[in-house]
Amino acid sequence: MPEGDSVWKAAQRMRAALVGRRVVRSDFRVPQHATADLSGREVLAFDAYGKHMLTRFSGDLTLHTHFEMDGAWQLVGPGKRLPSTFDDEIRLVLETDGPTAYALRMPVLELLGTADEPRVVGHLGPDVLGEGWDEDEAVRRLGADPDRPVVEALLDQKNLAGIGNLWAVETCYLRGVSPWTRVRDVDLRAAVRLARRMMRHSLEHAGQVTTGDTRRGRTHWVYGRAERPCRRCGTPVQFRDSMTGAPYSRETWWCPSCQPGPVPSLTERPTRPGLRRGVNEESFGARGRRLRGEPGLNRGR
Repeated sequence: MPEGDSVWKAAQRMRAALVGRRVVRSDFRVPQHATADLSGREVLAFDAYGKHMLTRFSGDLTLHTHFEMDGAWQLVGPGKRLPSTFDDEIRLVLETDGPTAYALRMPVLELLGTADEPRVVGHLGPDVLGEGWDEDEAVRRLGADPDRPVVEALLDQKNLAGIGNLWAVETCYLRGVSPWTRVRDVDLRAAVRLARRMMRHSLEHAGQVTTGDTRRGRTHWVYGRAERPCRRCGTPVQFRDSMTGAPYSRETWWCPSCQPGPVPSLTERPTRPGLRRGVNEESFGARGRRLRGEPGLNRGR
């Protein structure tokens, strides 16, 4: 699923292909912008901030997109289009005098004046991958609620922007703390530095690898590995499903042996099996493989 490094890579790819191009045709497939037309505007910039992307056009106009759980940008060459099997996923077609960009499954897609950008990103904490990264401020924000579970604090984008579930879960494992350890009992600076180092490494390498092993099914320590043996001690990896209505509650994996500390009560344990789509590590990236025409999970499975 898209996290800060994924959005950063997408912005880099879009920037290289489209900045300086002129929009020939735009097709918004969302009700609030159904009549909007970007034709004739020049593409000026693609900037990532956390999980948000800001696409700036001439005429002081910005397109704000947020990837949330499933959003993506896809580029195709001049004169080409995505296969018709993707039609129901398209939220915006941005055809330029060069490549064409498609916003797929984008849950947040809005136009605003460039001067109004702080309205959509001004509430966020320091961007983990941004040029203006402020470690001291990120640590200060994380520590403001000392009784909060560390995994929730790391996922709260108001503390620091860009860390998603994968990086939060893997950071907790590598720091040897239960995801539900109180913030006050965690070396926050060490955790933040580790998460940032892993994410920056991801910018320069394919995939999101925390183990150093890029082979399929071996890229993560605990994330997506419910009921499988811990790579260090062999204890079965535990899993807790997200809790409906609970802020910053996400699917969480941990090794009860390598990560001592508090665990959720039995009433909060998952009711669904651990190995299913979205939880099985080997299913990650299936949509990307489909875009590239590689074998993957069947659509709709």
